[in-house]
Amino acid sequence: MKLYVVRHGQTEWNYENRVCGKTDVQLTDKGEKQAEELSKILHEKQINIIITSPLSRAVKTAEILSSSISKDIVIDNRLIEQDYGEFEGINRDNENFKEAKRHFPSKLYSGESILQVAQRIFNVLDEIKEKYRNQNVLIVTHGGVCRVINAYFNEQTNKEFYHFHIGNCELKEYEFQ
Repeated sequence: MKLYVVRHGQTEWNYENRVCGKTDVQLTDKGEKQAEELSKILHEKQINIIITSPLSRAVKTAEILSSSISKDIVIDNRLIEQDYGEFEGINRDNENFKEAKRHFPSKLYSGESILQVAQRIFNVLDEIKEKYRNQNVLIVTHGGVCRVINAYFNEQTNKEFYHFHIGNCELKEYEFQ
């Protein structure tokens, strides 16, 4: 059973290097084109179902992919991006933001800690493994969630976790054991 994971297409805030988090930011025209390009690659992957975050940038990406490969979409609210609290909308290079992200238990000043994100995402992955045995699943989600999914499948240091990055509409492939 394979799990394919993709981060949504580009948004205006991605273009501006701003923290999106749970803020519902739309795809840009480039983001829609990125999804269309990715859909060409997905034809050979034999995907059975698409599961997406409820945020519009992920749903729109999933819809573009779904229309190309004719697969159903399931929305799972647990795939929403991390709530970055007071850091929502700020520049990603902000030193206070970078420092706060290094402290995994930190709730980012009224937001959500990465440990809370990991709990919900690990639960989703465990459920997918049981529910969709012998099927290939595509998840459409967000950069922070992709980082947690990568940690589910790969041993890594805190530094490696912190520096993991996935681009807009970049596809990762994992194998459930």
